[in-house]
Amino acid sequence: MSSRDFVYERFSEFYSAPSTVIPSPVSLGQREIGFLLLKERIMLRHKVFARIRDLKLFLSETIPSDVYRSCAYYENPAAEMDKKGWLGADLVFDIDADHIPTSCSKIHDEWTCGNRECGFNGKGITPENCPICGGKKFDTKTWPCDLCLESAKNETAKLIDMLEKDFGFSSKEMSVFFSGHRGYHVHVENEAVKTLDTVARKEIVDYVFGLGLTVSGGKTKGKSRRRRAARGFSLHDFGWNKRLKLGLQNFILNATKEDLKTAGVKGKADNEILENKELILKRCVEDGRWDSVKGVGVGTWKKLAEHVKDLESSKIDTVVTTDTHRLIRMNGTLHGKTGLKKIEFPLGSLDDFDPFKEAVAFKEGAVKVFVSDAPEFRLGGNVFGPYKRKTVELPTAAAVLLICKGRAEVAN
Repeated sequence: MSSRDFVYERFSEFYSAPSTVIPSPVSLGQREIGFLLLKERIMLRHKVFARIRDLKLFLSETIPSDVYRSCAYYENPAAEMDKKGWLGADLVFDIDADHIPTSCSKIHDEWTCGNRECGFNGKGITPENCPICGGKKFDTKTWPCDLCLESAKNETAKLIDMLEKDFGFSSKEMSVFFSGHRGYHVHVENEAVKTLDTVARKEIVDYVFGLGLTVSGGKTKGKSRRRRAARGFSLHDFGWNKRLKLGLQNFILNATKEDLKTAGVKGKADNEILENKELILKRCVEDGRWDSVKGVGVGTWKKLAEHVKDLESSKIDTVVTTDTHRLIRMNGTLHGKTGLKKIEFPLGSLDDFDPFKEAVAFKEGAVKVFVSDAPEFRLGGNVFGPYKRKTVELPTAAAVLLICKGRAEVAN
């Protein structure tokens, strides 16, 4: 049996099983459904289903590697894009480890320039341009590890906090999902955002990133030193300003000399901060007397605020949120790169959610595979690997993950 046939049969069993539950999104009949077929590797779009059982029957017959549904609502979802009749769209956020710098990416993520004449390769985050030929296309090989997903979880927590406290969305209006690969999705279903256009959604993205944030006042020439400091740097107690105050408080409380250097603070200022943490937290952050510590001036506070802004912002995929016609992976379906499920869980369970246990789709059987190269990984309560050019017998879920990631083949 070929590896592709093996994965095809497992996906077929999953979609044909009576126990498989695929939750229906709100207004299913107004959404476009799309599929990437597993064997043919072609995309089917502009499909529409009135009932979830009709969709599940279709899945059991076609066996896709990936299933998507539109974030948008349409008058005629089956029509071509310019004739669909856009009615609105949910506000959707995608947090993926691909957009988050992590130390582990240099260990298990690889990229190769797509230019055959070049072929330059490296490890870590894929660059925008090839360092050798300047090309923009790359072949990538990534891996979902605990550190990657913990980083994505932290970014998701920051986003949810913003949506609740700064935008006023309730927990009933938000849904959070594990994507099935290396991140999380957050969906907001609310009438107030449904008809927002791309420009308005870009404003929301900018807020989440803290783009255009101003923490300085107006002209300060001719004023006293105290008033210059107050006008040059000040923070109030709502929105991003409040986030900066809380972020500064946490950063200063735990800062080391290396942390301050990373933030661009050095010389006399870093010593003053390290030696007067409690005084700074009381006078500057709590009371707003930003000029009250000698050696820590407006320039230092601006550097710290810019650094803290990067720490407090949420690293979302901007394109997903601004695209009003976006297709997003469907809840309860398999991810073609891992064989794991996209799965919803309560907002309050984010800290405790374990994707390597909760999202496992294949819980029976085992198969022998030849593993070319795989790091140590955890799945379904067990730890496997590392493997290097080795034939091993693995549970179905682990074998499917390695095959889908291009790191193993079924052993004949």
